Amino acid sequence: MTNEQLDKDEKDLLASYDQDEWQSVEGIEEEKARYQSIATATFAKDARVNIRISSKDLEAIQKRALEEGIPYQTLMASVLHKYVSGRLVERGK
Repeated sequence: MTNEQLDKDEKDLLASYDQDEWQSVEGIEEEKARYQSIATATFAKDARVNIRISSKDLEAIQKRALEEGIPYQTLMASVLHKYVSGRLVERGK
């Protein structure tokens, strides 16, 4: 892959690496285990919810999920999680 085939984020990562901005993490196995535990707890699905929404909204959600390459239920759960954790922000109109 040539540099021209990289997107902006990939180019930024490559530049950062080339400038020796990356550092090894001490205790990498423990850090990996810690983050794995956090991810598992974050995405644990231990409750079921039923909601009624318009078919138009459901179709739009399904279309967006298809574009993202994920199941629509996963997309809905992600949006709800981001909202309750304060990471979902409204765009300026």
